[in-house]
Amino acid sequence: MNYVEPIAFIFGLVIGSFLNVCIYRVPRGISIVRPPSACPVCKTSIRPWENIPLLSYVLLRGKCRGCGELISLRYPLVELLNGLFYLWAMRYFGPGWRLLFLCAFLSSMVVITFIDLDFQIIPDVITLPGALVGVLGASLFLPDPFSLFAAGASSPLPLVGLINSLVGLALGGGLFYLIAVLSRGGMGGGDIKMMAMVGAFMGWKAVLLTTFVGSLTGSVVGIFLMVLKGKSRKTKIPFGPFLALGAIITLFFGGRILRWYFHL
Repeated sequence: MNYVEPIAFIFGLVIGSFLNVCIYRVPRGISIVRPPSACPVCKTSIRPWENIPLLSYVLLRGKCRGCGELISLRYPLVELLNGLFYLWAMRYFGPGWRLLFLCAFLSSMVVITFIDLDFQIIPDVITLPGALVGVLGASLFLPDPFSLFAAGASSPLPLVGLINSLVGLALGGGLFYLIAVLSRGGMGGGDIKMMAMVGAFMGWKAVLLTTFVGSLTGSVVGIFLMVLKGKSRKTKIPFGPFLALGAIITLFFGGRILRWYFHL
């Protein structure tokens, strides 16, 4: 591990702490800037030393300094997850402008996942600007995850490109809009815009693989809940987390999956 990778991991932890703020505040319509962070129970302000990613949770023993209320394990989990994603992206794609766009995409998937789990919504404030950022990044910096040369950071990676990005945006939004119409509301508007964003970042092939992986994992989890948890087919399960998982798998393994498929 070179010195750049620990920096990427630490930076991911710091951004992960900010993601926790977004996950809590965005769906509640609260500014992500003000007021300063505080305990949601006793409103005790969180001091800077209490906001150090991972470490503060350990030092506070998972409890609020003011009221002793347990701090959700989700907070350090989000920080760690984001840090590992940044480290993974650095190792796989290497440093450069493309890394900033990829990390922004990965962080957006984390935020979407946890907001959708809690509120069954995917906020437009994430997906609509994200789609524009994706088109810009795909045009100038982002590597095509489906390139047959996508074997690691040391390999030359062709860009997604503007046309592929725009086609991906249209296919992602259009396909899921069609699904929403045919299912008569079974697919939400947030899913539609999220898949448009995925297509903007990675192109039209990513829309297809993300949809397949998301549907497959969602079906497996749905069957598990019905068999072991007694849930019915009418139980609503947020689809965003499964699409986010599919998008992340596509980003890192799209090229390898394509080569594996062609070798069958």
